[in-house]
Amino acid sequence: MSARHPIISITGSSGAGTTSVKRIFEQIFRRERVEAAYIEGDAFHRYNRAEMTAKVAEEQRLGNPNFTHFHADANELERLEAVFAQFGETGTGQARTYIHDDAEATLHGVPPGTFTDWQDFSPSDVLFYEGLHGCAVTDTIDIARHADLKIGVVPVINLEWIQKIHRDRATRGYSAEAVMDTILRRMPDYVRFITPQFSLTDINFQRVPIVDTSNPFVARWIPTPDESMLVIRFANPRGIDFPYLLSMVPQSFMSRPNSIVMPGNKLDIAMQLILTPLILQLIERKRRMM
Repeated sequence: MSARHPIISITGSSGAGTTSVKRIFEQIFRRERVEAAYIEGDAFHRYNRAEMTAKVAEEQRLGNPNFTHFHADANELERLEAVFAQFGETGTGQARTYIHDDAEATLHGVPPGTFTDWQDFSPSDVLFYEGLHGCAVTDTIDIARHADLKIGVVPVINLEWIQKIHRDRATRGYSAEAVMDTILRRMPDYVRFITPQFSLTDINFQRVPIVDTSNPFVARWIPTPDESMLVIRFANPRGIDFPYLLSMVPQSFMSRPNSIVMPGNKLDIAMQLILTPLILQLIERKRRMM
């Protein structure tokens, strides 16, 4: 952690909705005039698309059919931790971009499935990370200890799968069978490397559908926010003004001393109410140290 150069880390699986959460943070940053340097977890994949395909095939030949991007060895987590550490100490660092599709390729001038060159951050007030491993801890790295505000985005698993299936079919052209195969291959790494991070976060936002999602592989629609409830868990509820939140969000209630439940369509206002003061606290602490 660093009072002078704070780091905000958003962690969630593929299809969890971290990109939507990132947009809410961007709104807060613009409104509060906070300059942020952005890095994405995909930028720290160890392999480009062609290399990863070859690596997966190699692992299968060696008897491991479950090697995926969720695995620590498929990512340069040592470099990610170094970026967090450098920013915390100096407010500087480097990042790159992973190119997912033709639109991004046109924007950045490199082919889909590859990376841009590493580039220095622009001067910023905070570092904002969004990706798979923002709170990762293994025998050799501890990324979680460097982040000042750690957020988990964790839909219940069937909803997460539905969102991934629909996203990958609509935007990446995958068949339902291909997405299902990916989900099944990722399960061991999801359990080993993704799930444990949500015990290290400061706040988890979990969307729970209130419609039938018992077979996510045949669901025709993604449950809407109106068809969901939002469970927000605070690791340390001290200082959280729960009476204020309950008064500001109709139909919300406390399910545990550290958890509040509200309608799923209130995610935006909930994050605005909860995160804005936390971000301003980080900025005020930074300015006092400077």
